[in-house]
Amino acid sequence: MIASGSIHAVVNAILKGGKDKMAGRAVIDATSALILLPVTLFVPPPHGAWPWIAGTALVHCAYLYALVRAFQTSDLSAAYPILRGTAPLVTAAVVIGLLGEPASPRELAGIALIGAAMFVLVFGRHISRAGLGWALVTGVTISAYTVIDAHGVRAAPTPLGYIVWMFVLMGAATVTMFALLSRGAIFAARAQQWRPGVAAGALSILTYGLALWALALGPTAPLAALRETGMVTALVIATLFLGERVTPGRIMAVFGILGGAALILTR
Repeated sequence: MIASGSIHAVVNAILKGGKDKMAGRAVIDATSALILLPVTLFVPPPHGAWPWIAGTALVHCAYLYALVRAFQTSDLSAAYPILRGTAPLVTAAVVIGLLGEPASPRELAGIALIGAAMFVLVFGRHISRAGLGWALVTGVTISAYTVIDAHGVRAAPTPLGYIVWMFVLMGAATVTMFALLSRGAIFAARAQQWRPGVAAGALSILTYGLALWALALGPTAPLAALRETGMVTALVIATLFLGERVTPGRIMAVFGILGGAALILTR
């Protein structure tokens, strides 16, 4: 999961660095789908998991749209920690606030730490209101598709079958969505950024494929927490390759969110 988180940060840095975010994301997901399409001939269909695949495809469309909008309005080093840190925060809020499960002092401390770190990012003017809103929506959808896929990959006959068919159907849904939203403009814009998009598409299979395989074998919450370590990788990439101004406040916020996620989700 740690490797998955770092690779996920690389994929998102490639997306952030592209000029047209919708076209870039469409190329990424189309590449993943095309790479795995021939593999569908050699893996068992995910019987028993089709509803989970349909659900995750829909949630991923919402997630990717919100992600694109977040990166259109914000720096990677500001938006990425919020969208990754929101997921464990939402999970804790649902479990403790709505389902009435008791909260340990450690979990309450984690919630407070994430809230304080986000306060630093927002009120330190590191991110706009629009960027904050889209990052928060992205985080909520991350939490949703993680839960869906954890159930789906365990319901399928084999994890590999679920992974392959999920990527193929998600790719088709994503490209269709962005083509409609852009009125076909993504197909013209793809020519300028297809090389990094293809590389990111291959890496996407690796990052989320590893995550799904881990979710098939172990508990959801602690494994999801490990994936949040990608925030540190994103911070390094934003500084060294995207030329973003990473202040001490942003660094403190990243490690605050990371520490809060660990407190909430690590058993």
